[in-house]
Amino acid sequence: MQTTQKETWEQQQQQQQHSQGTKLSSQLFRGSPTKEEEEEGTTSRSAIDVFRAKEEEIERKKMEVREKVFSQLGRVEQESKRLSEIREELQAMADPMRKEVAAVRKKIDTINRDLKPLGQSCLKKEKEYREAMEAFNEKSKEKTQLVNRLVELISESEKLRMKRLDELNRTLDAFRLNPTS
Repeated sequence: MQTTQKETWEQQQQQQQHSQGTKLSSQLFRGSPTKEEEEEGTTSRSAIDVFRAKEEEIERKKMEVREKVFSQLGRVEQESKRLSEIREELQAMADPMRKEVAAVRKKIDTINRDLKPLGQSCLKKEKEYREAMEAFNEKSKEKTQLVNRLVELISESEKLRMKRLDELNRTLDAFRLNPTS
């Protein structure tokens, strides 16, 4: 819109210069300007002056708006920095040992990951231990039973042998007593 106003103003300027040139040539030819020409010149000068005044006012208001925008931007930037500082302070106040807490939590997570397979291994080995212990106990029980059976057999065998030895001794004694028989 501003370029359109400027173009209009430039066209008016050219028309006025052209008409003034024509008027000047007619004045030179006639000698002095007519009242009509003087009124036209005054009217066009006042129109130009009004137009220039409006252009200057527009430029002045434009500069005022630009200054207000830049001052607002400066304030917004300052407020943004201030809010950022306040946010950082709040975060620092909320958890002053945040880094240490995070490090300890990370270590706990690592240990938990290590504990899981160890726990599974423990359970597996406990199961194997129980199974081995049951097998051991069964074999020990079986051994005890076999040892007891062995003791019984040996004891029975010794009794039988003693009985047999006694019979043989009696038979020998009977031969000694009856050598001729």
